[in-house]
Amino acid sequence: MTTEDRGPASSDRRPKTEDREQRTEDRRVSRRDILKAAALVPLVFVPFSDADGMRAASHAMEALQGRAAGVPYEPKFFHADEWKTVRILVDLIIPKDERSGSATDAGVPEFMDFICVAYPDRQPGMRDGLRWLDGLAYDTYHKNFANCSGSEHRAMLDQIAWPAKAKPEMREGVQFFNRIRDFTASGFFSSQMGVKDIGYMGNTAVPVWRGCPKPALDHLGVKYS
Repeated sequence: MTTEDRGPASSDRRPKTEDREQRTEDRRVSRRDILKAAALVPLVFVPFSDADGMRAASHAMEALQGRAAGVPYEPKFFHADEWKTVRILVDLIIPKDERSGSATDAGVPEFMDFICVAYPDRQPGMRDGLRWLDGLAYDTYHKNFANCSGSEHRAMLDQIAWPAKAKPEMREGVQFFNRIRDFTASGFFSSQMGVKDIGYMGNTAVPVWRGCPKPALDHLGVKYS
């Protein structure tokens, strides 16, 4: 995915490999910072109560502990092909980096599985969105999303991750990506890993108040005067 407009490269000036790698790194860090800021304000996709969010987080933690003990998790809502797609998708949204693990490392798919079972009215939106994504993959690469390569995944998400740039025919995909992005952020920052990643300290005395974190201010479009 990209976070900047890129026009077609001119024939006599192609970006150097190291420049492309640096831009990729900048985009990855920027994406996580944006998600971190989103965790500090109400998200678009929060179809569950705080209590159910806590239960889902506990469910995900138990699933991770079971995985560590060699017990594979059996999804209650997602079909096998959907489960593969969800695991790929959430890790594209929150990848592993130098600060913490990826969304799957944090148990986000298991968190989602719990919420989808608890809220049946939300199931059609999730299932239809995954089906739409597979349709895009078949139309573009003649295979389902899970079987596409990493570069193919990113090329497809580039078409739906940025609403202002998306084509009108991608509207359904844009809406789904907005929901799955916020759902991923909700699951990640509800996890033990996500709490550590965001630097949440709980009821800890703060000797010096240095203001609201810049990512949160940027997300809200405000700044200190």
